[in-house]
This record gives sequence, structure tokens and C-alpha cells, in this order.
Amino acid sequence: MLVVIYTPERDVLLIERADHPGFWQGVTGSRDSLSEPLGTTALREVFEETGIRGASGQLADWKLSNIYEIYPAWRARYAPGVTHNTEHVFGLCVPERLPVQLNPREHTAFEWLPWLEAADRCFSPSNAEAVLMLSRMVARRSA
Repeated sequence: MLVVIYTPERDVLLIERADHPGFWQGVTGSRDSLSEPLGTTALREVFEETGIRGASGQLADWKLSNIYEIYPAWRARYAPGVTHNTEHVFGLCVPERLPVQLNPREHTAFEWLPWLEAADRCFSPSNAEAVLMLSRMVARRSA
């Protein structure tokens, strides 16, 4: 799961991974169980990783899924033999650049950036692609 957190001005929140300095991304995570709804997972992960309490009305399922190969360095987090992951993409609009409280075991820094700069900073191609889709997704939601 990937959540692009952004403001109405399209500033995007990126967080830097503690285990790979220089790797910037949006909020990512996994369900606690298969019965956990994806939207619940998204809001839980946003709070766990940033301290931001999103509301379900602010969260939009972008109806986009990416299947990608898990980086070898992170495969130990998955069941033996699992090499690919399905990432469901959500957007979370917050009213302004909110304060962020990071979990230092997972992330060491954060930045609010204009969306094009944020896309350039993302280490993951699927993260960058999601940020680049921001304007289209916001327009779709407003229609």
C-alpha cells in the first residue's frame, strides 16, 4: 500500500527511510491481516509513520495497483519465496503542511515538497509515478 499525502497546493510529504538513507518515499505499509480493509490500512500506516491522523473523507482510493519485484534487501520481511508485491495507491489530502512525528526506527527525515520536486526525489519508480499522477487524481476527485 502507498499513500501520497498532499495539500490543496499539491505539496507532497516525503519521508526518508532509516534503513536506506537517501531513499525518499510516501507512506507505505501492509495490512495487519487479510481482513483489514485497505482504507483502514492506509490510515493506520499514515498515523504510525507520520503521526498524522487522516479521516476517511480525506482519503481517496486511486483505484491503481502496481505489481513490483521486492528489493532483495527487504525480502526477509516477507514469507519465504515471495518476490513480488502488489501496491494499492491512495491519496490523502490534508489542509496544509502538517507537523510530522516520525517513527525513528522506520524514517529519519521528512520534507514537504512541490509535487514535481517530490516525484524527482522518490527512489521508487511506482512512488514517483503516483506523485506525477496527483493533478489528474485531484481533478478526477473534484469532478
